[in-house]
Amino acid sequence: MNSSTTNPSPGDAVQSAWEAAYQRFETPEAEIRKFVVRLRELGADSWSRDAQVVEIFCGRGNGLHALAQLGFTRLEGVDYSPALLARYTGPAVCTVADCRALPFPDASRDILVVQGGLHHLLELPSDLNRSLDEVVRVLRPGGRFMVVEPWLTPFLRLVHGIAFFPPTRAVWGKLDALATMIEHERTTYEQWLGQPSVVLESLKSRFQVERCSMSWGKLRFVGRKAGA
Repeated sequence: MNSSTTNPSPGDAVQSAWEAAYQRFETPEAEIRKFVVRLRELGADSWSRDAQVVEIFCGRGNGLHALAQLGFTRLEGVDYSPALLARYTGPAVCTVADCRALPFPDASRDILVVQGGLHHLLELPSDLNRSLDEVVRVLRPGGRFMVVEPWLTPFLRLVHGIAFFPPTRAVWGKLDALATMIEHERTTYEQWLGQPSVVLESLKSRFQVERCSMSWGKLRFVGRKAGA
């Protein structure tokens, strides 16, 4: 996103509307607390605090703040949006880059994390496979990849039904914000939710599975690169 553009494109307007809804959905403090709980549930307390950790699709960096709160000190973030990265103030080194071409040498990082970014990819399975191949390339042998993404469980179907029910949406700001975000990312969101077998095959074919669960509207996956 180029802040110097005088005539914003339709894509800029969509991104701005999505961002406004995202800020209504959850405060940074609440999101950081959520990420801390999530990381612990997925085993982060057992990970070496000296590990070189990269969060891709890191956005404004709340996941990086959560990792720092857990004691990780060698942190990096990657996101496609310079405007989002500009909002991060913290110890991590952040880089504007495409997840399909990560700016790191082969076998140079210990842990890669993505929380809610893969479902924004434009084309499945091609963009997903390119992104995961990059994760494999960058991870050291035995390195971990953690993924948390939306998943079409019965709970998420229920949330969708409530969120798009006009009377509920009118009185429940958090659900209205969620519905607005979905409306502005509907193409990639529905593409992701509609191909669960493709997503799981892409993950499981590249990583040794440590954890994999689908509940409460989320896929939670931790896998390791072979070789350690």
